[in-house]
Amino acid sequence: MAFSPSYSTIKNYGSRSCMSVADQGSRDATFGQAMLWKNSKSRELGIASVATDLPPVVQQPPRKEVAKERKLAAWTSVQQDRWEGELVVEGEIPKWLNGTYLRNGPGLWHIGDYNFRHLFDGYATIVRLHFENSRLVMGHRQIESDAYKAARKNNKLCYREFSEVPKHDNFLAYIGDLANLFSGASLTDNANTGVVQLGDDRVVCLTETIKGSIIINPNNLDTLGKFEYNDSLGTLVHSAHPIVTESEFLTLLPDLLNPGYLVVRMEPGSNERKVIGRVDCRGGPSPGWVHSFPVTEHYVIVPEMPLRYCAQNLLRAEPTPLYKFEWHPESKGFMHVMCKASGKLVASVEVPLFVTFHYINAYEDKDEDGRVIGVIVDCCEHNANPAILDKLRLQNLRSWSGEDVLPDARVGRFKIPFDGSPYGELVDALNPDEHGRGMDMCSINPAYLGKKYRYAYACGARRPCNFPNTITKVHFVVTLRLLYILETQIRKNLIVITFINVLQVDLQDKKATSWYDEGSVPSEPFFVARPGATKEDDGVVISMVSDKNGEGYALILDASSFEEIARAKFPYGLPYGLHGCWVPKR
Repeated sequence: MAFSPSYSTIKNYGSRSCMSVADQGSRDATFGQAMLWKNSKSRELGIASVATDLPPVVQQPPRKEVAKERKLAAWTSVQQDRWEGELVVEGEIPKWLNGTYLRNGPGLWHIGDYNFRHLFDGYATIVRLHFENSRLVMGHRQIESDAYKAARKNNKLCYREFSEVPKHDNFLAYIGDLANLFSGASLTDNANTGVVQLGDDRVVCLTETIKGSIIINPNNLDTLGKFEYNDSLGTLVHSAHPIVTESEFLTLLPDLLNPGYLVVRMEPGSNERKVIGRVDCRGGPSPGWVHSFPVTEHYVIVPEMPLRYCAQNLLRAEPTPLYKFEWHPESKGFMHVMCKASGKLVASVEVPLFVTFHYINAYEDKDEDGRVIGVIVDCCEHNANPAILDKLRLQNLRSWSGEDVLPDARVGRFKIPFDGSPYGELVDALNPDEHGRGMDMCSINPAYLGKKYRYAYACGARRPCNFPNTITKVHFVVTLRLLYILETQIRKNLIVITFINVLQVDLQDKKATSWYDEGSVPSEPFFVARPGATKEDDGVVISMVSDKNGEGYALILDASSFEEIARAKFPYGLPYGLHGCWVPKR
């Protein structure tokens, strides 16, 4: 049955004391003065009022943090469990931008005196930017997963996170934890990776574990409960990035025992996943990690990356440099293409070794007669170097001293033929120097999902750096074939054939345009189209930025010109977030 709890039955967990934001302001000047300020820039500020009828703020003791080697708030725990208020806007937010941008990500990296080690370990913080009539209200809350509530209650780690394992009092407790691992009971439900709005309007926060699917209320960020799948597929992990549209939900379920992947679909309003088909792995000893995957209009592309799940590493009490995974270059890399309608495999090709977290888009390649001859897949590719995982340890992020240590990345383009060839290609979609040889955290105009497209938005690099630090608009090559019409006429018993040129070639240079604020770290740039737009880049790009002074702000760029049109300062700096979604105003 579909999970549909009443909002009124949900209670806040662990409130030690509650007060409105206005009351909080009378006791804490930091929060009380955060609503109005003078920006150092000379541009005229918009007028905003402080919201007073707001959810209660959960107070908690000051966080104990590792020593701060940088001022960036991006890598430090959120200052309190929740906050909400209207922000002062510098510049002008377009009046057509009405809706809510939700961003999910790790935001609390310690419990008690214990500090977590990896960016992906942190307990989930959901941030809300609500746009209406050129005004902006920001709020954030902790997602109340079982893992988070147990940690708060017991003041210690209680579930297995990305790199963290609970500390056991004795050997029997360790054996019990291993038993719980095989059943999935000890795996985290810390939904700290992404957030999606389903076709039936339910909003679900997600992570790699299936149990970490949690429904929230997008209006007040309340945790409503688990998203329970009511099928019998029985796997423990899935892709953290399902493909979600108004009409369907597609995801991949790795089979760790019999290496392969189930491709599944779920209809709007349903909690039942139905199998489209299965792909058996061509390499081994286990499936490749599928953090995300791409689709076209008619096909699902199943990547088999040589960075593979590792059962031995799952059992370890201390993390390895690749955490739950293992690099197997000898097992090679593959791309499999499955028909959405039939579940049949239409192509399975070996490709050069690759490492990618995020796919940008894919589309069907057609010949002059409109026949599909293959698929094109674009991704943020890390030059087949899995070391990027260990570079995301918090110690590395916090202790940067100015060296250029960010591993190279590129916009990789897979070319997968349908002619029966055993091999596909992996090439640069554009010169990596265009984006500073850094590339990740991408979005596109969702109207172009699975279709030929021209623009993508991602985080690039201005070096030296240790993390992507620009917002980059990628301009892809658009090549329109030169077409001719054969006009046939009979003139005086002679057949006259006239070639009429009806379309000129539009060959645009591959290039990238970047926004950059020195010393700052922007989160994923998210594209929102203007209602009624006909051009692909007619809209805005939203990001949340941690600046070098330890503060932060919401940023709005014109997606076409890529110029800043508005920003709004937060009351304090927020942790770095991962992925978001747009909930339009109905």
